[in-house]
Amino acid sequence: MSHIEKISIDTAADFTQARDFLALGIFQEQGPQPAQLGVDEALGGLIAKVWEQKNFRGKQGESLVLYGSGALARVALIGLGEVDKFTADRARQAAGSAVQAARSQKATACELLVFESELPAAELTQALAEGLILASYGFDAHKQPDKDAVELERLSLLGAVDKDGLERGSIMANAVCFTRELQNEPANVMTPSRLAEEAEKIGQSANMKTTVWDREAFTKLGMGALAGVAAGANEPPKFMTIEYTGGPSGQAPFAIVGKGLTFDAGGISIKGAAKMDEMKFDMSGGAVVLGIMRALARLQPKLNVVAAVPSTENLLGGSAQRPGDIVKAYNGKTIEILNTDAEGRLILADALSYVVDKHKPVAIIDFATLTGAVLVALGHRASGMLGNDEDLLAEVQASADRTGERVWQLPLWDDYSEDIKSKVADVKNIGAGRLAGTIAGAVFLKEFVGESPWVHLDIAGTAWQDKDQPYIPSGGSGIGVRLITDLLLKRAGG
Repeated sequence: MSHIEKISIDTAADFTQARDFLALGIFQEQGPQPAQLGVDEALGGLIAKVWEQKNFRGKQGESLVLYGSGALARVALIGLGEVDKFTADRARQAAGSAVQAARSQKATACELLVFESELPAAELTQALAEGLILASYGFDAHKQPDKDAVELERLSLLGAVDKDGLERGSIMANAVCFTRELQNEPANVMTPSRLAEEAEKIGQSANMKTTVWDREAFTKLGMGALAGVAAGANEPPKFMTIEYTGGPSGQAPFAIVGKGLTFDAGGISIKGAAKMDEMKFDMSGGAVVLGIMRALARLQPKLNVVAAVPSTENLLGGSAQRPGDIVKAYNGKTIEILNTDAEGRLILADALSYVVDKHKPVAIIDFATLTGAVLVALGHRASGMLGNDEDLLAEVQASADRTGERVWQLPLWDDYSEDIKSKVADVKNIGAGRLAGTIAGAVFLKEFVGESPWVHLDIAGTAWQDKDQPYIPSGGSGIGVRLITDLLLKRAGG
């Protein structure tokens, strides 16, 4: 895994010591803070000169590297934007920008001086820790090492560091990087069996238990929808659950369910060749679920959680599922298959109804790269959110606001259910042509959650990115891990 896992701290922040690369966060039109004046002194007043000449004004996203001749070799000024618009996510972005600047300068270490803000100390430190670690990630598992490359090896926070915030931020960020690694691996490496192995590793942690079913076992359970999608798979399909029992015995668990489609060719309804390689990311929902459980294993909050990941490939061949087939899901409902490329909702149908039946959850959240329609609606900037419970929707929104992982609610009115009615089965797996595609996917899933409070997050637009951002490099994003871990910690009183 290519990222820096730990952040060192230096509360003394002596600027007469040799430092290769130091970053300072500066608010727009505010200038250096008192704690930063020692840096300016070590640079011979260079920051003051730059400020007076208006070469740097602290705007959001602005950065400037200054070169010293003494102990401080390089100092990066990172814009924090306007004081009254400053948020934890802007702190996260600033830390990420510091790491990007350090890399561009071929520095081996990136040190960030903690600045003053209106945020509580723990919240600020957590955001900075997340930004530093998340920005350090890069996927290079299959590349020959460059012997001449200068690698970033150390991350540090200087000054007033809240240790609880540092620990929580580090745990959260490492869980996201774990998820990114699962996402970025190609489908010939990240198979359903490999996902199950990762789930079993998590199950070895305190208060964790992992169970894995193979094709024969989950078919015997009655998961006809998952079995149908898996009919044409080359790799053995799996269904896995992880139970975390950090709360009282008998307490109803919170359920998280993730789509683990390790490669999606579309089946008989085959996709076009353009960007089909990106379909390795179709297991991102499952990866997010495993990332959340990995975070919980380290944070040990006082609540119970059950996770479920149905995992298979969706390929085509002589044994593959056909348009027109009818399958029976775990809860007994029959499904007419009109498009084999609408497979994610099928495997989730079995997983959701199984969790409802066996675990009686207090609430459910599912994650899936479910529809291209959500990309048309929201682009790469927000996940689509739909659900049947206003309180749970509000909880997700509040965590989205805290973590900077945006969601946008779409309607799930009862009359949308008309779009998935079938003439020959209980439901069909597509909606009304090209209309309301994201809603059609969610209204289908609603058929399998019963009366449980439930929220569906369509992460097809956010699960991976094609452009580098301050703390999200291109490739798998891991979005969803911090969002729902935050929600669960709040539920547990943390």
